[in-house]
Amino acid sequence: MQGPISRIRSAVATTAANLATTASRATGRGAGGMIGGLVAGAIDPNIMANLGGGRPVALVTGTNGKSTTTRMLAGAVGAKHRVATNDGGDNMDAGIISALLAGKDADAIVLEVDELHVPKVAERLNPAAFVLLNLTRDQLDRVGEINSIERALRGAVMAHPDATVIANCDDVLITSIAYDHPNVVWVAAGAGWLGDSVTNPRSGGHVVRSSVTHDEETDWYAVEPLPDGREFRRPTPTYAVEGETLVGPEGAVPLELKLPGRANLGNAAQAIAAAVEAFDVPLEAAVRATSEVDNVAGRYTTVHLGEHDVHLLLAKNPAGWQEALSMVDRDADGVVIAVNAQQGDGEDVSWLWDVKFEDFGDTHVVAAGERATDLAVRLTYANIGHERVHDPIDAIRACPPGRVEVLANYTALLNLRRALTKEEDYRA
Repeated sequence: MQGPISRIRSAVATTAANLATTASRATGRGAGGMIGGLVAGAIDPNIMANLGGGRPVALVTGTNGKSTTTRMLAGAVGAKHRVATNDGGDNMDAGIISALLAGKDADAIVLEVDELHVPKVAERLNPAAFVLLNLTRDQLDRVGEINSIERALRGAVMAHPDATVIANCDDVLITSIAYDHPNVVWVAAGAGWLGDSVTNPRSGGHVVRSSVTHDEETDWYAVEPLPDGREFRRPTPTYAVEGETLVGPEGAVPLELKLPGRANLGNAAQAIAAAVEAFDVPLEAAVRATSEVDNVAGRYTTVHLGEHDVHLLLAKNPAGWQEALSMVDRDADGVVIAVNAQQGDGEDVSWLWDVKFEDFGDTHVVAAGERATDLAVRLTYANIGHERVHDPIDAIRACPPGRVEVLANYTALLNLRRALTKEEDYRA
């Protein structure tokens, strides 16, 4: 409970944050998704916990799919509650505070949270639910070694035994995080990238996978037991994606998504499971809400630049790139791959050599972005014919008229979207 001084500090922080957000938008410096939270957090270190206000909170985290799953879950929970959420993808403290400030009248909270920030955010907001998607190596110069992230997340989840944990049982590291929690809903959401889960993260020894197909995995187990003698094996899921169908306690329902790719079927499955199990949303309403999501912070959208229809895809790490490459329309008239190496992307682009760039056939391929040269070298070794055009706008124009698939990492996509709006022949 807040004392008088704390209430005054919170009020001052809220007023200052609102002024900063308004000023940011009025001057065109940004959407205000960060600055308000930065200001409020600087004035009142307890502002996040105070804004939470005891409302039910779901924290969505993982290496890939956070924004999409959060958008789907917020929509599903919105079928029953007024929801506060950070739908702009601002998933660290400042963005979370801004979302809570904007959603002060909501009665439920759904937040995307960066993996490194989950422990502190959970400590402040006491979540009713964790949604754990997947865990693979990301920007090593920022995130660090993957098993250390697993241990930190495991500690955060175990510190909240009353929460409902929605966990992907196809991901070995995610399973390790949730394995000992007393209230887990296991979801077979798929694991397209297996390179970071070849060993038991708890006791060593390799992981054996069996019955693996392109769409689903039916079993995995560690050859060495856990330190207490228990077997470490894929749990039996309560919800499972089978093709384009979700099978759960209430039977099978079709997943007719507007978003492409096998990974988004898994994201939808976990969002639906979280809405049903943690927020008592009817299954039909949760499925309907997830199926209506057609873009996430500008990703997956198609825009128009002159004679080109430009389809935008985001990829941030080897697992994300592999999934995004599987979504590329091989019949497109051109493919632009744009790579930057700024702080938001990770400054080390050696991950390019971990991605299996597939054959694009006769499609015109252009390497773009600040690190177009590094990418061009990788494409050369992959025997993919291409040209190099550093500016992504010029790279799109270098493609034949028609449909162009654009795969870009974080700042490359952000900068491209800004640049597109300044072009005279651009249409959203």
